[in-house]
Amino acid sequence: MKTLLRFLQNGKTQFHVAALAKEYLDSHGFIPVSDREELAELAAGKYYLAPFSSIVIPFVKGTQSTQVRIACAHTDFPMLKVKPNPELKKQGYLQINVEPYGGLIKETWFDRPLGLAGKVICKSDSIFHPEIKLFDSEKPVAIIPNLAPHLKRGSKEGELDVQKELIPIVDMAVSMDGSSNQSDGQTQQKNPDSHFLLSYVAEKLNVHPEDVLDFDLYLYIYDAPTTVGINDALVTSPRIDNISSVCAILEGLADTEPSDTLCIGALFDNEEIGSRSKQGADSMLLSDIVNRLTAGSHLSLIEDGFYLSVDVAHATHPNYSEKADITNTVLLGKGAVLKSSASQRYVCDSEAGACIIDLCNANHIALQRTVNRSGMPGGQTLGPIVSSYLPMRACDIGIPVLAMHSASELMHQDDYAALAALITAFFRQ
Repeated sequence: MKTLLRFLQNGKTQFHVAALAKEYLDSHGFIPVSDREELAELAAGKYYLAPFSSIVIPFVKGTQSTQVRIACAHTDFPMLKVKPNPELKKQGYLQINVEPYGGLIKETWFDRPLGLAGKVICKSDSIFHPEIKLFDSEKPVAIIPNLAPHLKRGSKEGELDVQKELIPIVDMAVSMDGSSNQSDGQTQQKNPDSHFLLSYVAEKLNVHPEDVLDFDLYLYIYDAPTTVGINDALVTSPRIDNISSVCAILEGLADTEPSDTLCIGALFDNEEIGSRSKQGADSMLLSDIVNRLTAGSHLSLIEDGFYLSVDVAHATHPNYSEKADITNTVLLGKGAVLKSSASQRYVCDSEAGACIIDLCNANHIALQRTVNRSGMPGGQTLGPIVSSYLPMRACDIGIPVLAMHSASELMHQDDYAALAALITAFFRQ
């Protein structure tokens, strides 16, 4: 849990998760390699690729590969993304314009301290190779205040107007003469003379504002991971989906030594918005890397190949048990979860599932089964996407959580231990 808690605390954005992953791999003997290298000619050892700033592809290879084991997860999670030209001045307040990234439970973002983090792109000597800097405010800089119930009387219940209701406050507006701006305008207006956000970011990074070319900045939940419950067995934290899977894969690979099995971890970005990007799972990137690692013979390894799509699973909610399947109950603290679906929204089938069940039985690892309640399609994971590029046996697994996609999610420590043990056994088998 020590590694997971550190990642949950410091993995503020997908870029920070990738940076933490590289630090972890460096400290466990993995060697960074360039995408330009001949991967098949690398000596037996532990390596990682980082072709883009939000993904990492670690692998452990021997002198000759006779089978492939792959575990995939994603580094991103629901957040509020800052738009270009974000500054707003309204009713005497400074605000920033944002849009939802991924399927966050919007109501849970009200009245919480929000930090600001991401990557900032700065001018360099080469136009097509700008400087990339990680940014973190390291303190709450924004908040979205709720509307009091007294003022909601008579209003119709409905979907939030995100362009109106999810705009955060970052400060009080000050006019050019230093007095508070008490404009009574009723519409949001961009203040062209005030670039407070850019100035703040540039100052923190110790760069000139005019050298900032662009950015991918997000508001993140500032809350720290916290144990909950009489026995401190539960953990509530932002970003459990899917940092828990990232950490379990990293720990599994760190405990794996070079052998005749090529072991790969693929930590993708953009799963929360569909995976269709150069750094997402819905690309040729992983297939190309496997092909290069095996000197073009990866197709001959598919028969014995296996990959895991590692993402969180829905635990049965005690207050909404009618939302779960009627014969497959998933509880916190009862182990990792094997997910399957008749629609193949989870990639597992009976042959692949049997392998994971047998693996867990042989290693005394607690495992639960889940399927969605009939009539409820549920979400889709990386599993079916990766399967379309690497058609080998596969399963969807993960830890069970409550409040998935909320500002703060809930998990059990024993389930993470089970997942890490499962992935370690998977790579070693």
